[in-house]
Amino acid sequence: MSSLGNAFGTIALIFILASTTAAQQAEVNWMSLEEAVAAQQDEPRKIVMDVYTQWCGPCKMMMSRTFTNQQVIDYMNANYYSVKFDAESPNPVQFKGKTFENPGWKQNVRGRNSPHQLSRALNVNAYPTLVYLDENADVIAPISGYKTPPQLEMYLKFFVEKFDGDVVQSEWEAYRDSFQPTFQ
Repeated sequence: MSSLGNAFGTIALIFILASTTAAQQAEVNWMSLEEAVAAQQDEPRKIVMDVYTQWCGPCKMMMSRTFTNQQVIDYMNANYYSVKFDAESPNPVQFKGKTFENPGWKQNVRGRNSPHQLSRALNVNAYPTLVYLDENADVIAPISGYKTPPQLEMYLKFFVEKFDGDVVQSEWEAYRDSFQPTFQ
């Protein structure tokens, strides 16, 4: 009977470890902008778009420190369509009935390359920039700079819980000044 009990204990331990490992491996459900806009047709949600470059140090920190935080992952996956966009990509993007390209892109360039037309159209002037879009894929705001999980939490929750189409500066300031982060 004890060997049978040990077998069940071992099986239970395997299930616990497997579920723990799966939870630790959870990540942001990144998609392309085209996929996010298409998904909005079935289930309207806001979009948060991480506009980054390959050479950008703060972009890499955001990916390794912020977008790996379980609270950030859970909130983004539950409330947003999350888009990752290389601002110097050579790939064309269809958005709002237009094709955006990167005609100045050069292959085998080390470091900076030409900015994509879409990043310019979204008013991205620094990296990383998180561009928030409403349920109709209209730009709400581009917010640049590295964000820690608690800093990102403020913006993520504001645009989901408080934003109703217009941002009055005094309302934003009151929200920002009274915000108590819960993300660690």
